[in-house]
Amino acid sequence: MGASTAERVERARAALAAAEQRTGARTVRAQHAAWSVPLPRAGAADAGRDHDATDDRVPVHAVDDPAGAGRGTGAGRVPGRSVVGAGGADDRPVAAPEGQRRTSLLTTERPPLPVPPALATVLPDGLRRGATTAVLGSTSLALGVVAHACAGGAWAAAVGQPDLGLLAASQAGVDLARLAVVPAPGADSATVLGALLDGVDVVLVGPAAVLTDADRRRLSARARERGSVLLPTVAWPGAAVVLAVEHARWTGVGAGDGRLRTRELRVRRTGRGSAAVPHAVDVVLPFPPPGDGVPAGPGRAPRPVQDRPVGLRLVG
Repeated sequence: MGASTAERVERARAALAAAEQRTGARTVRAQHAAWSVPLPRAGAADAGRDHDATDDRVPVHAVDDPAGAGRGTGAGRVPGRSVVGAGGADDRPVAAPEGQRRTSLLTTERPPLPVPPALATVLPDGLRRGATTAVLGSTSLALGVVAHACAGGAWAAAVGQPDLGLLAASQAGVDLARLAVVPAPGADSATVLGALLDGVDVVLVGPAAVLTDADRRRLSARARERGSVLLPTVAWPGAAVVLAVEHARWTGVGAGDGRLRTRELRVRRTGRGSAAVPHAVDVVLPFPPPGDGVPAGPGRAPRPVQDRPVGLRLVG
């Protein structure tokens, strides 16, 4: 005997709750009011019978559904949302509670990712989830941003950046255990990036990613929907924030001696919204290690001091 409608509804709600817990949206789900739709009554005896307000009703929840816009909008339907109920996605019009926010659950309720202290003046709100932040002119600067994001517990991916050195990334403070690398995605760049934006916090996009302007617009929209950070190192139309290196110089090399130690950059911020007013800041690379949670990398982590015996010791 098949499961009843109520049992199927409960199973669907349990699956939705498990998915929300895994994606971090579970705490937001409680803030959205439960809606209800009437349950269809089975049987020939109920055919053609009008249902009144006493019909059995089952609660359903609104979930973000960008594809829902293509299914049409009726009276009272919330654009871009579908209703999860007895049969999964339901196309029946449902009125949204008055005053309810219509935005991405993952973007509004999760805090921004941390950034290096030297960039606090150009990124006062941190690395905002759902935004596209372009870092132009310095891969080391982009790695420093990724390192501090990973220090806060984020996962990162680098796509289309074949010259990215893992040793350099480790020395910049990037936790390699939290970094996925796709050096040359080729013609599948848009598909690879879309999949990574679904499950990775920060996605760095390099020049080897083959994308059209339409692909870039779709990826920016997907990042907004999923609450991920898109971090291109190439020009990106419509980026919310653009960090461009204007001037750079190395220090540490003398007249025929020494070695490269630090790099001084002048970083200029432009963009949209709160970043529309240009602002420049001088920074020095490499940034200080981003905290105790991430290894500082070879050459930067101090060696532990070991106790040595005092005096001479007979051996042999």
